[in-house]
Amino acid sequence: MKLKIIRTVLLTALGLLAASNVKAANESALMEPVKSVYDHYVKIQTALASDSTKDVAANATAIAKAVRSDSMKMLSPKVAQQAEALAKAASLETEREAFKPLSQSLIEYLAANPAAAAQFVEGYCPMAKAGWLQTSTPVNNPYMGKSMLRCGELKS
Repeated sequence: MKLKIIRTVLLTALGLLAASNVKAANESALMEPVKSVYDHYVKIQTALASDSTKDVAANATAIAKAVRSDSMKMLSPKVAQQAEALAKAASLETEREAFKPLSQSLIEYLAANPAAAAQFVEGYCPMAKAGWLQTSTPVNNPYMGKSMLRCGELKS
């Protein structure tokens, strides 16, 4: 009798563990399109902070593609439109302007999904009147670049 109870408890525990692992795997898979968007976004932020236009269009295009191909529609289609506008920008100045609404949309997403926000720091530039996300400190201002790289503040 005791052996049967122990076996039942063990089988139940194994079943719960397996279900938990499946749920975690599914949640991780659901986050992949969003992770891709933020990975490309950080590359753009880094480039703009370095006064570079290199790969900005390619990363913006990748963001739009990730948003559009996400079957769960985790991010608004507006993010794809903003990324496409950034991809079409013709100069560093216009890229920086197009980066503002994209940044705002991604900041809003993280505000609504705080678990996803843990790896990001939000920055704000009062001169550009715009925010952005970055993954580390100190301030790396994408709107002012090398001329005022540390201008702005990081929000906690």
